[in-house]
Amino acid sequence: MNRLISLVGSVLLTLGLISPSHAANTSKPILFGDITWESGSLTTEILRLIVEKGYGYSTDTLPGSTVSMEVALARNDIQVIGEEWAGRSPAWIRAEQAGQVFALGDTVKNADEGWYVPEYVIKGDAGRGIEALAPDLRSVTDLKRYAKVFSDPEAPAKGRFLNSPSGWTSETVNSQKLKAYGLDDLYVNFRSGSGAALDAEITSSIRRGKPVLFYYWSPTPLMGRFALVRLEEPPFSEQAWKTLTDASNPSPQGSRSLPAKLSIGVSAAFKQQYPDLVECFAKVDLPIDTLNKTLAHMSERRQSPRDAAVAFMKDHPDVWKAWLPAEVAGKVEDGL
Repeated sequence: MNRLISLVGSVLLTLGLISPSHAANTSKPILFGDITWESGSLTTEILRLIVEKGYGYSTDTLPGSTVSMEVALARNDIQVIGEEWAGRSPAWIRAEQAGQVFALGDTVKNADEGWYVPEYVIKGDAGRGIEALAPDLRSVTDLKRYAKVFSDPEAPAKGRFLNSPSGWTSETVNSQKLKAYGLDDLYVNFRSGSGAALDAEITSSIRRGKPVLFYYWSPTPLMGRFALVRLEEPPFSEQAWKTLTDASNPSPQGSRSLPAKLSIGVSAAFKQQYPDLVECFAKVDLPIDTLNKTLAHMSERRQSPRDAAVAFMKDHPDVWKAWLPAEVAGKVEDGL
């Protein structure tokens, strides 16, 4: 039956009796990558609401790690990645150079990532009776002196560095950074099972006033909830960055991470088939302060990404209506 509907749609499209936009409605659902970190999952649901309510296309999600989703996007096995840190992984770079994927827009300005510690590790917190355990900690190289401060419970002679979950591009980069900064023999490279597990371990340590060293990024709810200090790294170097994204490179060089530009990743087939959505996605602009507050509420209230997206769109129509034609914005508003 679906094949017959598609055939009829193709014939009518050829004869000019229906528009390309209407014809796309008869196709399979648009597949979004099922992103596991908060900002990505929220952005994905915001986009899905716009696509479904405003343009009338059906959508669904497909799970996977960051790299596997990028590979799937290149093959058009999925069509959209709602939050793509474009240019970070070799898989993305190869696909982009081959014209298989495209990064649309600049969705969250001033996004960032790096290595963090709670502020009380450096300054202490008299109100909580916490002493400063690493008062001279400023940069990643200073970590050589403070491994015992961040002692790993399973290997007390070493410190513990909380890395990204395996399968994230940042996990490879952080593992290479540990080598580049001469810390791989001093710290256990601990990989959380998921973004949620990483959040839970960081939050638990901070609430107990314990020292914790971890990789993190913005936009996230964590940034709005706690006082954190980002450790200094060498200035960004494109040559060094290549050694950090290559897990097989035996001599990685230290560098800050590639300056962040968050975009919406789409497949080449999607870009050709859905020009109306491409135009919308290119205009998406989520103010980082507003986004961080929304993410904090989402975390505190334990909202699903879908419910948080609906709440965001009801509370901030001025943000998302700027991306859409008035008629489409009205349909989205009615659909909420």
